[in-house]
Amino acid sequence: MDGYGTSLEHVLAELERLGMMLQIQVHVWRERQRPGGTGDELAAFYVPEAEVDEILRTGVGAAPWGEVALPPELRDAVRSRLDALSAEIAQRSAVSLRQGVPLRLAELAGLFSLSAFDVDVLLSCLAPELDGRYERLYAYLHDDVTRRQPSVGLVLHLLCPDLPAVVAARARLGPAGTLVRNQLVELDEDPGQRSASLLHRTLRLDPRITQFLLDQDEDSVDSRLRPFARVVTSAASLDEMVFPVAFRQQLSQLAAHGTAPDAADVLYLQGPYGVGKQTAAAACCRAQGGSLLVVDGRRLAASSSEEFATLVVLADREARLQRAPLYWEGFDALLSDDHGSHLQALVSVLERRQGLSFLSGTAVWEPADALRDATFVRLPFPQPGARERLQLWQAALARDAVTTVDPAADLAAVAGKFRLNGGQIRDAAVTARNLARARTPTAAQITSADLHAACRLHSNRKLADLAVKITSHYTWDDIVLPSDQMAQLREIYSQVRHRALVYDTWGFGGKLAMGKGLSILFAGPSGTGKTMAADVLARALGLDLYKIDVSAVVSKYIGETEKNLARIFAEAMTSNAILFFDEADALFGKRTQVRDAHDRYANVEISYLLQKMEEYEGMVVLATNLRKNMDDAFVRRLHVTVEFPVPGVADRHRIWEQIWPAATPRDPGLDLEFLAHRIEMPGGSIRNIALASAFLAAADGGVITMHHLFRAAHREYQKTGKLLTGSEFGEYAGSSRESRHDRQAGAEAVPPPAAG
Repeated sequence: MDGYGTSLEHVLAELERLGMMLQIQVHVWRERQRPGGTGDELAAFYVPEAEVDEILRTGVGAAPWGEVALPPELRDAVRSRLDALSAEIAQRSAVSLRQGVPLRLAELAGLFSLSAFDVDVLLSCLAPELDGRYERLYAYLHDDVTRRQPSVGLVLHLLCPDLPAVVAARARLGPAGTLVRNQLVELDEDPGQRSASLLHRTLRLDPRITQFLLDQDEDSVDSRLRPFARVVTSAASLDEMVFPVAFRQQLSQLAAHGTAPDAADVLYLQGPYGVGKQTAAAACCRAQGGSLLVVDGRRLAASSSEEFATLVVLADREARLQRAPLYWEGFDALLSDDHGSHLQALVSVLERRQGLSFLSGTAVWEPADALRDATFVRLPFPQPGARERLQLWQAALARDAVTTVDPAADLAAVAGKFRLNGGQIRDAAVTARNLARARTPTAAQITSADLHAACRLHSNRKLADLAVKITSHYTWDDIVLPSDQMAQLREIYSQVRHRALVYDTWGFGGKLAMGKGLSILFAGPSGTGKTMAADVLARALGLDLYKIDVSAVVSKYIGETEKNLARIFAEAMTSNAILFFDEADALFGKRTQVRDAHDRYANVEISYLLQKMEEYEGMVVLATNLRKNMDDAFVRRLHVTVEFPVPGVADRHRIWEQIWPAATPRDPGLDLEFLAHRIEMPGGSIRNIALASAFLAAADGGVITMHHLFRAAHREYQKTGKLLTGSEFGEYAGSSRESRHDRQAGAEAVPPPAAG
C-alpha cells in the first residue's frame, strides 16, 4: 500500500473518516425527528411536551446515544466502512513516515501529546475552514442556523459512544485540557446565552494551527508574536565559535544532554551583551539540525500579567511548531518584585515543556521553589581573553571584502588593550570601516587610529554620567620630567600595552586571583605635570581618560559613597578607560582611630576602596599633592609610584622653550635662559605666565616681550602670596618700553584742565 504523497492528502483522508462519523450523527438526528420521536420541526423555538416526557422517563445517561438509535444493519454497515478507512489511514500514514513524508497532523499530535479524541476534535474544527458546507451541517445538527461552528456538546456526542465516555472526554475540552491550555482550539461563548454551560460553548481552531495543518506556515511566526519573536538559524557550529576550549566542551555536553525529548532541561546562559549567548544557543540547535525561537523578554515584560501569560503560552506553542528550542532573551527583566506574576507564568510553562529551553540574562539567578522537575543549569559565559579577542577581530574584519586593513595596524595590541566581547568587536569593526570610508570613500583602508576610535566608541559610555571625560591633547614631546620619571612613565605604557601577553599568553593571569589591574600614584606639588602625564599615557595607549569628580562621589549619607564608588568601578570595567582620581588624598586618606560612629564609617569607606582597587582590572591613576596623607595600605597596593618634583633650571628651560605655539609672535630678545634661572615655579605656573603674557601682548601691539612676561610673572607670584620686586628680572624689569595699556591707564588718571 502506498503512503500519502503530501500532508494535505493525509488530512483529507482523516476528514473523510470524520464525515462518516457525522453521517452517523445525522442518521441519529433524523431518527429522533421521525413521527413518534422526541423531535419537532419547531423545537428551536419551544420545548415540546414529548421531549419533556422523554427526559423525565429515561433520566440522565439512559437516553439513546450515538449509534444506539440506528437500525442495526445501518449501524453495522457504517461501522464496518469506518473501521476499514481507519485501518487504511493508519497503514498509509506509517508508510509515509517511513518514506520521510512529513504529516502535519501526526506531527501536531506528537508535539502536544494529543490523544485520538483530541485529533478528532481538531478535525471537527478544521472541516469548516476547508469547506463552508460544514457550517450548514453543524447548524443542522444544532437545530439552530446561528450556531455554525462545532460546540463542545456536539463534538462529544459525535465522538463518544455513551455517557461515561462523554464524561471522561469532557475534561479534555476544559481550560486544563491539552487543546485549550496550549491554545490549539479556542472556547467561545454562545452569543445567544449568558453564562452558557461548557456543552454550549463553541470550539474554534486557532488560525496558527490551521496554517500549520495546511502546511502554509513556512518562515512564519504567529502574528501575535511577531513584535516579540523571531526564528534564528546559526551558520556556524560550536566548533567554529571562539570560546575557550573547556567552555566549548561543556556547552556541547549540556546541549547534547538537553536533546532528550521526554525531559525538561533549562539552560540559563548568563553574561553581558556580546559574549555570544544567542549565537552559542543557535549553534547548539544547528548540531541537531534545527533552529531557535528567540523571544524578546524585555519587551514582553512591559505587558500586563494576563497578556503576558497568554503570550508565554503562544511562545511555547510556536517553539514546538517550529521544532525549535525556546530562547528567552532578557530573562532578568522578570526578576524584579513587580514582575513576580510574569516570572511565575514563564516558569510554569518551562516546567511543562519537554526538551531543551534557554534563558538569557545578566543577573545571577537560581530557581527557588520552581523547576524542581526539570534539569536547571546556570552557565556563566566567560569574557574572551586576548587570544580570543584577536581571533574575533580577524574574523570581523575579514567579513568586508572591500575595505582593507592597514598592514601597520597592530590588531594584537588593540585586542590586548580593549577588553571587548564578541558583539562589541563586531560592532567596532563596522564602525572602524565606516570611519575609514568617511575619510577616503574610494579607497578605504582601516588604520590603527580607526580601530582605536571605534573601540572607544563601543566601550561602555555610562561612565560619562559618573566622571568627566578628558580629551587627550599631549604627546611624549610635550611633557618635561627628569629622566627617571620619564622612564617610569614609559614602563607604565609598556605594562598596559603588553598585559595580554604576560597575563594570558605567558600564564601570569592564572597565578593572580586579584590585582591584575594597574594602580599608579602620581605625587608632587601642584603644577608639576601629574594631570599632563595621565593625559600623555591615555593618548599614547589610545584609551579614554575619565577624571573622577570627588565631590560627586563623597556623600554625607552613610553607605552612599560606597554605592557611588561601586557604580564607578563597575562601569569602568566595561569602559576600557583610565580612571584618574585628582586630589586622591580626599578619598584615600589615612584611616583614623575609631572614637565615634563617624570614624567607624569613614574607615569602612576606605576599606571598601581598598577592596575595589584590588578587584579592578583596569588602570587607575591617583594624583595627590600630599603624599604623606595617603593611607599606608593604599601605598602598599600601588604598582607604581611616580614622584613629580619641582623642575630644576634645565627642565624649566625646556618648558619655556616648548610652551609657545608656533604661531605666537615673540620678541627675538626673549631671554628664556634668564627666565629659567629667575622664575622658580613649576610647569603649570610657567604655562599660566606664558598665557597671561600672550593676552597682555595682544592688547599692546601683538608681540610678547620680556616686559609682558615680567607683568604676568608678577601676577602669578601674587596668587601664591609672594611678591616679585623686580630685582629678579634685573635689567628686564625697567628697560622695556611702557605698554599701550599703561599709557592708556595713565592718560585716564590725569584730570582734565579746569574750565576758563
